[in-house]
Amino acid sequence: MKNLILTAALLFVSTITFAQTAFEKAMTEKIAKVEDHKTPDEFTALANDFDRIGTKEANNWLPYYYAAFATIQKGRILMRSGDKSGLDTAADEADKYIAKAEALSPNNAELFILKKMTSGLRMMADPMSRYMSEAPIAQQALAKAQELDPNNPRITVLQAEDAYFTPEQFGGSKEKGIELFKKAIEQFNAYKSKTFLDPKWGKAEAEYFLSQK
Repeated sequence: MKNLILTAALLFVSTITFAQTAFEKAMTEKIAKVEDHKTPDEFTALANDFDRIGTKEANNWLPYYYAAFATIQKGRILMRSGDKSGLDTAADEADKYIAKAEALSPNNAELFILKKMTSGLRMMADPMSRYMSEAPIAQQALAKAQELDPNNPRITVLQAEDAYFTPEQFGGSKEKGIELFKKAIEQFNAYKSKTFLDPKWGKAEAEYFLSQK
């Protein structure tokens, strides 16, 4: 009888381990594609993939985080190409994923970082009329992220971007941005993620801007 119980227990543990390994494998493969994808359609498909993983792994916030991040990346590509027509839709879609992730992981700095980015997409859809409404929302989200995780390098990367692209008469400059990108690199070198699936993006962007000096 004891042998039967032990066998059943081992089978149960093996099943759980396999499920975890399958989840980690799927996430690792999809996260790698975030760096490779170049088109809005590719990022839409990737966000859908993460959403499906999240449906299967019901208690984990990370699939929805990456679904939101992929959607934001889609918006950034549209913005760089000069196509502002899809920015509001991308921001709305990303916010839905963020809400799903936040339900599983409240008071998470990484999610407030994404909220800052979605607000930025909305602002860039119509900067002249939305700056006064969206800029405070973006800054409040980033301030909350900093309160929760003050040494998170992705916060500094977004601060560096803001400074780099803000004219001197409005308090920014390329020099201020560069200093913040340097700070971000220092933080990346010291920052320890909770798991190997946790967000790690941002260092390559900081290195790119520093290489443009």
